[in-house]
Amino acid sequence: MQKLLIIVGAVLLIIGLLWPWIGKLGLGRLPGDIAVEKEGFSFYFPLMTSIIISIILSLLFWLFRK
Repeated sequence: MQKLLIIVGAVLLIIGLLWPWIGKLGLGRLPGDIAVEKEGFSFYFPLMTSIIISIILSLLFWLFRK
């Protein structure tokens, strides 16, 4: 359990340091992300971005498990 927490912390640290470059990749503004903007109301749900991040994290956890 401690190893998993250390790995998750390291991954979050790396993502935080690389965030300026990750933002330029377009994550969060992919086709399939839901954005509704009306007068006085806006709603944004990054569906496709969430799916891609889930796939990447699943692969990483699968690799670390082996």
